Amino acid sequence: MLKIVDRYIIKKYLGTFSFMLVLLSIVVLVIDVQQKIPRIENAKALDSKLDLGYFLIHFYPFWIINLVVTFLSILVFITVIYFTSRMANNTEIVAIISSGASFHRFSKPYLYTSILIALVALLVYHMILPWANIKKNELEAYTYNAANKEKILGTAPASSQLSKTEYIFVDSWNKREKRGSGFVYQKFDKGRKMTYELKASDVYWDQEKKQFVLNNYYEKTINKDNSEKLGNGTELRKNYGHAPEELFPNELLGQNKTTPELLKFIEREKARGNSNLNSYLNELHQRTSMPVSIIILTFLALSLSSQKKRGGLGINLAIGISLAFLFVFSFEALKVVSENKSLTPALAMWLPNLVFLPLTLYLYLKRANQ
Repeated sequence: MLKIVDRYIIKKYLGTFSFMLVLLSIVVLVIDVQQKIPRIENAKALDSKLDLGYFLIHFYPFWIINLVVTFLSILVFITVIYFTSRMANNTEIVAIISSGASFHRFSKPYLYTSILIALVALLVYHMILPWANIKKNELEAYTYNAANKEKILGTAPASSQLSKTEYIFVDSWNKREKRGSGFVYQKFDKGRKMTYELKASDVYWDQEKKQFVLNNYYEKTINKDNSEKLGNGTELRKNYGHAPEELFPNELLGQNKTTPELLKFIEREKARGNSNLNSYLNELHQRTSMPVSIIILTFLALSLSSQKKRGGLGINLAIGISLAFLFVFSFEALKVVSENKSLTPALAMWLPNLVFLPLTLYLYLKRANQ
């Protein structure tokens, strides 16, 4: 009997979840395309291939993956609220409990299904989503407004710390063309005395040979006796170990890396002496904390919706949607707090779970003991 009930609840859970997943994807896709058509037309003016059809094939499928993963916790929460409230209103839960099953036994299929979804989400977050983000982020900037697009594709000063004693500065670097002017490379000894300086009027990235090409360069080597050795030329090729995307990263870079790659990147930046890593650490910790939240929110939704209430399904959905959006909004707000270094990234990205877990346990045990 109970195994039949388990299969029934799992089928309800996965069926409702799949329906809401498809519905959300279609509705949001249509709204987003309509909103961004003017910006896509502007992109087409820059490159004739960047028309709406190109975006529908090369951008939106990967954008949808990112969207679904971002709102996965909300989807799970609303799914459980919806189908459990319907079961409660139809007195199905009362019948199951009255047959001799405890509330803990009744909740087992919720646990199994939420763990399954969380494990899939864990794999997607750590390995599949970064691949989708690489595809998405190639075109993402073209869907931004002019100011935000300029931050990603435009021209701005750039700098990088290669190690604790090596620095690169570029007065004006164009991220889209990978070309700039006013290049300076400086190297210091342990006493912070400059030992070498290389300047060039302009620089560009040779994608084929994976090298920086410096034009009209001037170099200076400072010896221990403070004597100087000077040199210059029209072209010099240099390899600084990484592509421009790595040397001059933007906020999208962390999204593009699988977790092993992201861990290596963070360790490399720490070795360089880069202390501005919180946005990447937020990304790293969120990839685990969000799947865990699926289990927590499943039981919170179960506790809130497993009793028949005055107002029925409507009041449960209203409470559920409000709490779900509060949960996701708290992640976004805490990211900002963490990037301002008011909280550590680990605490910021786990804090919503740490707050909602005791609340969920309280409501669950209260419901189980009724």
